[in-house]
Amino acid sequence: MTTTLEQLRAGQLAGARQLKLACGLTEFPREIFELAETLEMLDLSGNALSSLPDDLPRLSRLRILFASDNPFTVLPDVLGQCTQLSMVGFKANRIREVPGAALPPSLRWLILTDNAIETLPAEIGNCMHLQKLMLAGNRLRSLPPELAACTRLELLRLAANQLEQLPPWLLRLPRLAWLASAGNPFSAQRESVALADASVGGIAWQDLTLEQKLGEGASGVIYRAVLADSRHGGAARPVAVKLFKGAVTSDGLPDCEMAACMRAGDHANLIPVTGKVKGHPADAHGLVMELIDPHFMNLAGPPSLASCTRDIYGENTRFDLASVLGIACGIASAARHLHRQGIMHGDLYAHNILHAGLGRALLGDFGAASFYDANHPQTAAALERLEVRAYGCLLEELIDRCDWPDAHTPIAAKLIELKDNCLAETIDSRPLFDDIVARVSALRAD
Repeated sequence: MTTTLEQLRAGQLAGARQLKLACGLTEFPREIFELAETLEMLDLSGNALSSLPDDLPRLSRLRILFASDNPFTVLPDVLGQCTQLSMVGFKANRIREVPGAALPPSLRWLILTDNAIETLPAEIGNCMHLQKLMLAGNRLRSLPPELAACTRLELLRLAANQLEQLPPWLLRLPRLAWLASAGNPFSAQRESVALADASVGGIAWQDLTLEQKLGEGASGVIYRAVLADSRHGGAARPVAVKLFKGAVTSDGLPDCEMAACMRAGDHANLIPVTGKVKGHPADAHGLVMELIDPHFMNLAGPPSLASCTRDIYGENTRFDLASVLGIACGIASAARHLHRQGIMHGDLYAHNILHAGLGRALLGDFGAASFYDANHPQTAAALERLEVRAYGCLLEELIDRCDWPDAHTPIAAKLIELKDNCLAETIDSRPLFDDIVARVSALRAD
């Protein structure tokens, strides 16, 4: 909840653990230091700040600092002196330089999306607690090899940069599970080919009538709509329309998401794409998709500030064994289908899965999807095994919430063994999705 500078100055926020100020600030309000004994989260996003005070470490309990949508050009050195600071977010600034001294020793989550950063400091290798690193929408041409020392890194966003390749050591990080790298020179040709795919037909804007908004994400807005489709005899039918916003998101570029959706093709556990919007009056890009049964709901919620990389489930969320096996099999099959076409989903999470009971599941949200050469066996296997670890996290969450019937203890043991195989930090020992589908299908048949 946003508070006012007047409340802060009047002493009305004494004892506050969280503070959000968005009021055109050009200087850091000294009154914030009155909260030094309690303040844990400070959000200064949406102001006009370009520096932080040298005595910021006086906020000795500060764990989270957001300063997005400000005109910073350098990540402030003083951050590195804040010993408790574990989450730093400077999205959509004008940052060109990231000094090594600016990286706090307890850093777990760093958000520098949509800036102008060309290089990262070697000191990032000292961030031994780093789990989440978000760098989409910058000007990076390479990554420092010292980043290989960040063995706890689980989620990495590199989309929309200037990378000519992914360094081989990156795919050897033992816990990396969610990677987005579209919108870089090394994948540009595959993305262009997918966007021009003639097999996905165009649907005229005038044939669509938008109705209510169904949802909104970082990359676009989804509407329920009616399509008067001449390809179906002109009969009107309900569909879903996603209109892309056209801006860099935390995951990457909307055009890359659109390309991946189109290239993905048909699969029982993916949301079918009917066509791409043509003739939008504002030249917006959009996709027309099949309207999903409203009984389908998100399997979980996205990670919280505390959980960092793991999804949040409802307190009473439980699954029977048949549902666990159905979801596990369907999502593994969808992932296998994507990787056979050289697509890595990049965000294989429960919060991107819709389910409607009885094990029915659909994998959605291609905002972090990336293309790669499926005919290059070494790279293809490495990227697939990276995503297999994400699948292992999903499997672990389903197993933890399964109501096991006593008669199926052998199935439980085999499923737990598969989960452990998928999560193995010895990357080459992880199974590929072909093997995973076969093993889960066999358990369903038992």
